[in-house]
Amino acid sequence: MPIQSAAVVGGGSFGTVIANILADNGIQTRQWMRDDSIADAINQQHINPRYLPDTPLNPALQATTDLQAAVTNADVVFVSVPSASVREVAEKFLPWLQAEQCLVSTTKGIEPENFMLMSQVLSDVCPDNPVGVLSGPNLAKEIARRELAASVIASENSDLRREVQEALSCDYFRVYASNDPHGVELGGALKNIYAIASGFVAALGLGENTRSMIITRSLAEMSRFAVQMGANPLTFLGLAGVGDLFVTCSSSLSRNYRVGFAIGEGKTLDEAIESLGEVAEGVKTLRYVREKAIESDIYMPLVMGTYEVLFNGANPKQVAQGLMRGEMASDVEFALSRNEI
Repeated sequence: MPIQSAAVVGGGSFGTVIANILADNGIQTRQWMRDDSIADAINQQHINPRYLPDTPLNPALQATTDLQAAVTNADVVFVSVPSASVREVAEKFLPWLQAEQCLVSTTKGIEPENFMLMSQVLSDVCPDNPVGVLSGPNLAKEIARRELAASVIASENSDLRREVQEALSCDYFRVYASNDPHGVELGGALKNIYAIASGFVAALGLGENTRSMIITRSLAEMSRFAVQMGANPLTFLGLAGVGDLFVTCSSSLSRNYRVGFAIGEGKTLDEAIESLGEVAEGVKTLRYVREKAIESDIYMPLVMGTYEVLFNGANPKQVAQGLMRGEMASDVEFALSRNEI
């Protein structure tokens, strides 16, 4: 059945954009957030003053700080809170869920304890509910301006894929389908690391050839890692792979890119995060992916170099130069493996 009611759990920019699209499409939508003042502004002035102050929101969109009221009887619940809060929030709304309600994660991050993706966290907390992932090259401020954009809904549940496609598709936002949720989700999480590296490369003025090399080697590195985790390498040729990587590594609207750019300008990591004023998931993800790469013996020179820059004060220029001194590698190792060079 088509989605008739939806909940969006999270009051940030992307959660607000998704909630607004749903409301525009005639779906009864309730958006949950912790901040009473933001909820009041959405309900009364139809704006999100903190994250999207210049974007008029659909008057039918209802905001609330009552989590139970938000999720009860919603056909689909979009989870759009920072990764560190996903488990906590899911555990809170679990008592009010019914088995037929779908859960869709839009959060790009990793839970470090067992290296769990957000969809895996949702499945762990809510094992009776179908789960999907929405990810792609989706800068919220551009979507808020109704600039053309596309995303990917990934799930092993075909009904969920089809219903979310129908609920979110409109004349400026198109949703494509995938049955590889882990690949789509890993693409969304990993690209944040490489956006940081691309940011400090841009700040150093190393040139377009260098930036192109960084982005393409990032794609090779993230797909290598994801395939080791069970993902389909072909997923990384699509929106959730190269598409998301490109936009995040080249846009000043990307939080992770801005953190990297600030570091390239000489700021410390703390100064860069403070100037951003928002969560940059890539900083946390970098720690977890580096540990997993070492544990699993996965070759990831950009991850290792970016970690040294952020946490050990290494010169950012050395990350790019390190690619010139690393082991000989194939261009696309799924076409030519390293041991066949």
